Amino acid sequence: MPTRQKSRLQEIEAAAVRGWPALETAAVDGWLWRHTSGGSVRANSVATLAFSGGDVEVAITTIEAHARRRSAPACFTVSDVSVPADIDARLAARGYVRGGDHVTMAKRVAADATLPKTVHAAKAPNADWLAIYLAGLSADRRAMAPEILARLPPTVMYVSALADGRAISSGLTIGDGCVASVQCMATLSDARRQGGAQRVLQAIEHLASRNGHTALYLQASGDNADAIALYQRAGFAVIGHYHTRTKTV
Repeated sequence: MPTRQKSRLQEIEAAAVRGWPALETAAVDGWLWRHTSGGSVRANSVATLAFSGGDVEVAITTIEAHARRRSAPACFTVSDVSVPADIDARLAARGYVRGGDHVTMAKRVAADATLPKTVHAAKAPNADWLAIYLAGLSADRRAMAPEILARLPPTVMYVSALADGRAISSGLTIGDGCVASVQCMATLSDARRQGGAQRVLQAIEHLASRNGHTALYLQASGDNADAIALYQRAGFAVIGHYHTRTKTV
């Protein structure tokens, strides 16, 4: 991976960790163990973006002890910029099961990005925004989502796209240094292919431009071809990959 791309990916992965905070964390030799009930991967896995310890195997054992105390599986997020570089092989050797592939995508923010019509942006989610977002979540994630949303960084903005006075698509963005996120994208099942998601993306890019961010990023499941195609049409390109390794301990 070219040095510049790796540096940007490291910046984005660190922002993604800060942009979806877990309810409980513990630092383990530079890694961050995260635990929150529910199915959110980011809030229930170890962020492996830095390692300062002397023994990787001991650190993994420490993570497993944290997980065992919470009666939770030990789960690691393994990305293109995880440290150490052989963490995936080490976990596989210990019996950790590989999860599905995900992609990290990014685009440069257009300096002249405009705010589309019929969108709503606010510092807090209203009932319509919450209804769209929660409708697409599993029951366990739905139960924990409001508590996670309440802990998001203060730079968060909630965006909805409207059609005939009704909110049909939602998303949020969090500014962090030079980058801003695209998160929690959702559209009502009876309002697909009406351009709502595209308008949410346009509004987020406008907000990023207005606030001086130079790049947008998002993360998506690698098997969600429709979403990836939507993001590619909006100018996003894949710059990294990640997956999980999980074991019951």
